Amino acid sequence: MNIGFTIGKFAPLHKGHEELIKRGIAENDEFYILINDTDVTNIPLETRAKWLKDLFPKAHIILGKNPPKQYGMDEKSIKIQTDYLKNVFKGIPVTRFYSSEEYGKYVARDLKVEDRRVTKQIPISATLIRNDLETNKNYLENKIYKEYKFLKKETISKI
Repeated sequence: MNIGFTIGKFAPLHKGHEELIKRGIAENDEFYILINDTDVTNIPLETRAKWLKDLFPKAHIILGKNPPKQYGMDEKSIKIQTDYLKNVFKGIPVTRFYSSEEYGKYVARDLKVEDRRVTKQIPISATLIRNDLETNKNYLENKIYKEYKFLKKETISKI
């Protein structure tokens, strides 16, 4: 039995994420998505999780409410992140990790799973979308675009 997983902030969930998740679901008997809380967006974790649940009802969604703040490709940062993942996935016999980033090899190594690196076919990142929503709106599902735009305006109007 193959059990895959991926991780992310999905802030916002875009077509590049969707491509990776679709592949993970197609190649595994079960697929888990860990969505981490973050301060890079004011879009609530639960809203971002709902986007995932709506698009991928077969996936198991795990809310990462207190992920480590330390990121980086140095061994200390990698250990902090992978120790967190080991704890989150304790009791879930994951066999494959899906990502499109270099850190995937370290997650796979430390969790002793197969590194299933997905080559980006869609040239987008959530950072680009957050920085210029209107130019990059075609990389979002229409429902997500509308909700993200509304929530972003609500946040700005409260400042």
